[in-house]
Amino acid sequence: MTTPATTPAPTTGALLATLAADPVIAVVRAPRIPDAAALCAALAAGGIHTAELTFTTPGVGAHIARAAAAGHRVGVGTVLTADQAREAVEAGAGFLVTPGLRPLVAAAAHGAGVPVVMGALTPSEVADALDLGAAAVKIFPAKHFGPGYFRDLHGPYPDIPLVASGGVNASNAGAFLANGALAVCAGTDVVPPAAVEAGDWAEITRRAKAFTKVLAGAGYQQ
Repeated sequence: MTTPATTPAPTTGALLATLAADPVIAVVRAPRIPDAAALCAALAAGGIHTAELTFTTPGVGAHIARAAAAGHRVGVGTVLTADQAREAVEAGAGFLVTPGLRPLVAAAAHGAGVPVVMGALTPSEVADALDLGAAAVKIFPAKHFGPGYFRDLHGPYPDIPLVASGGVNASNAGAFLANGALAVCAGTDVVPPAAVEAGDWAEITRRAKAFTKVLAGAGYQQ
């Protein structure tokens, strides 16, 4: 059961405008990040300017702080608790992402004035995420339900921003956007853990360029 509806954080509009213009979030899951600022710079060189580090990476707070201090647009995912939400915000995260409905995370995020992208799957969960004040709703795992599911969700929920996550790659990202996703999450297709851990920034730039080139050809990437 969710708590009563919460007004979205003041920076929600800025986040949504950013994603509408630049609809790719690179989701980084790696056991080690040698230099988060260099990682974000490599992504930006390939055309992806929003990164989501995650709490599955040990010591993620220090990585957030380093990337944010360098001026990169960075958020934090796999946020499960209010304590993690506060840690991420204190480190400089511009937005938070949850894998599912997390009322306490939403409350902490809104208290700090930071937008939260809340994970959901079913139509009922999408409504619950909206009641919790989510800036956008992350549909996971998107690949198993396909781009058409986003079109179907926009029937009853025409104005809710949806983000496709899980199994999104260069070959299907455009289809998710064409069917109503505001943005897509690029995972191992762009930031494979081995390349991140090795600090192979040239490879990550190459992968980011390949991903964004496909979207640019379809008219979805600046």
